[in-house]
Amino acid sequence: MSIDRYSNPLTERYASAEMSYIFSPKFKFGTWRRLWLALAEAERELGLPIPDEAVAAIRAHLDDFDLKRAAELERQLRHDVMAHVHHLGEQAPEARAIIHLGATSAYVGDNTDLIQHREALRLVARRIVATVAALSGFARRYRDLPTLGFTHFQPAQPTTVGKRATLWIQDLLLDLEEVEFRIQTLRFHGSRGTTGTQASFVDLFEGDGEKAERLTRLIAEKMGFEQVYGVGGQTYPRKVDYGCLSTLSGVAQSASKFANDVRLLSHLKEVEEPFEEQQIGSSAMPYKRNPMRCERINALARHAIALVIDPAFTAASQWFERTLDDSANKRIAVPEGYLSVDAVLLLMHNVASGMVVYPEMIRRRLMEELPFMATENLMMRAAKRGGDRQDLHERVRVHSIEAGRQVKQHGLPNDLMDRIAADAAFGVSREELEEDLRPELYVGRAPAQVDEFLNEWVAPVLARYPDAVGEAAPELKV
Repeated sequence: MSIDRYSNPLTERYASAEMSYIFSPKFKFGTWRRLWLALAEAERELGLPIPDEAVAAIRAHLDDFDLKRAAELERQLRHDVMAHVHHLGEQAPEARAIIHLGATSAYVGDNTDLIQHREALRLVARRIVATVAALSGFARRYRDLPTLGFTHFQPAQPTTVGKRATLWIQDLLLDLEEVEFRIQTLRFHGSRGTTGTQASFVDLFEGDGEKAERLTRLIAEKMGFEQVYGVGGQTYPRKVDYGCLSTLSGVAQSASKFANDVRLLSHLKEVEEPFEEQQIGSSAMPYKRNPMRCERINALARHAIALVIDPAFTAASQWFERTLDDSANKRIAVPEGYLSVDAVLLLMHNVASGMVVYPEMIRRRLMEELPFMATENLMMRAAKRGGDRQDLHERVRVHSIEAGRQVKQHGLPNDLMDRIAADAAFGVSREELEEDLRPELYVGRAPAQVDEFLNEWVAPVLARYPDAVGEAAPELKV
């Protein structure tokens, strides 16, 4: 890291070396050379007189480029692709005459971008599954631990800690479907020429348009793509970048929702993110256990969500067959979208693998609110014994308001059950009411829903990604 110039925190602090590599100069320029090799091989296979030694020379220099020399050439030529063409020609003089034959800059630039999308999306899919696996273990462990539910962050019908975790998992499974869709529908741009007409290649093949089309498909096959886009200008559709970053935005949304929930639960002292033995929560308040990992998820997710507007504007503002106001923006927005989401998923996996649950705090808060939620059952039971349902409803309302006043205004315990036991209209003893206050009576099918969801929805996904399931929780860099 240079200490006298800006360094990107995404690569220096947050994202993985794997994701950083996909957008590194080594990957980019190595892919350019592999595309030139595929072009030369395909042109020779289709009948152009390209010597074997020329192809062999390119193959011998796929990864030994000198970025300093390429930069020198770019200063002279003012063209990044031609600088690398000349640099490869210097290293492989046997191939100098046929490097980039018939191609335009978009041949290496755009096809490399699509390959980066593919590899980065595959890594994102793996990260999602690793996080789902961690959350699944958490959900199964706490499948039947009753906890207070919240709607509008107000006390609501109880659920279980495990059932709440399945909601986080389901968001990620929906994201995985989107990621897999992007991978499956990602196509190759191929050798289209300056305006997408393949005119230069038709000329190379002496008017044989079929060979020009076969060239694109043969190169696509060599680069691992089954399909190519039906038509194109000089570039692939910029909507592809928008679609991929929209999918990444969805992943960021899911992670941010999870992080917000954990932060709120941390405030309630019910569930906390991992906190290391020597970790400092605050420079001024040593007692604090700030949820810094989840806060970082929220921060980075916000960036990933905001970035999607860049490719949206780029796709909307392209002119005809090609314009260059996409390039500088793409160099920033697309890599940072992937790097941000990679960092977010690493953090989420880390938190999901080490969340701390406090059952006694969970029970205490639940029991403070459970009397209010038990009143419906009590009211129905009293009505079956001959009571007036409307009268009972009014009595519950009055008792509940008074019990709430005791809690909120005087800080006293919730005495609603004592009030109902003392009301002859209900005909129930305090002991009988205690039986009605067992939390497991109020969670419905939550434990069974956890089992069904993990077995029917999660298990098949984990089975498709066995390597990702076995990944250890990542350590934080900082």
